[in-house]
Amino acid sequence: MYKRYSEKFKRQMVIIYPGEFYVSAHDIIATVLGSCISVCIKDKKTGIAGMNHFMLPGDVRSEEMFLSSSAKYGMFAMEQLVNEIIKRKGSKRDFEAKVFGGGHVLNFRKADGNVPEANIEFVKAFLAMENIPIVKQDVGGYTGRKILYFPETSKVLLKRLVSTIDSGIIKAEESYKTRLFKEKEKLQDTGGDLTLF
Repeated sequence: MYKRYSEKFKRQMVIIYPGEFYVSAHDIIATVLGSCISVCIKDKKTGIAGMNHFMLPGDVRSEEMFLSSSAKYGMFAMEQLVNEIIKRKGSKRDFEAKVFGGGHVLNFRKADGNVPEANIEFVKAFLAMENIPIVKQDVGGYTGRKILYFPETSKVLLKRLVSTIDSGIIKAEESYKTRLFKEKEKLQDTGGDLTLF
């Protein structure tokens, strides 16, 4: 996570990286996405909002959400964001979501399945299960995305990245992907399981 003052918008901007989330009522929240997903959730009554940035290490279908070890990474990312907003006096019945990412920009092994599509399907199933409506989405495709989220208005500025190879955050996403897949394989090799809380 990186915080800086934005001269353009005359306010604090928080840039989140893969595996991170941030909640605020005023700070601009920004990230760059490749195959990962970012979910922006706002509590319409309190004005508290936040964004996360995550990837599932493998192919997960919505019917496997509670069975797959890969789905636990997405569950953890979503629960962190939801719980932090609730901790700040939010209520799920007042939540609305915007979903971005899941582009086909990183290379995956065939054995891992269609990870970008699994990311998209997972987050839609999770939000439906939690009765959080998706009011805007921009997912899939073959480009990266730069996202700026303004919590007080729920406005999102989105820029498609023609060349993702030069993006430092896309490189960070590639490193994050490698770490997640190694962690998953290590757990499978040792017969262990991943418990997130």
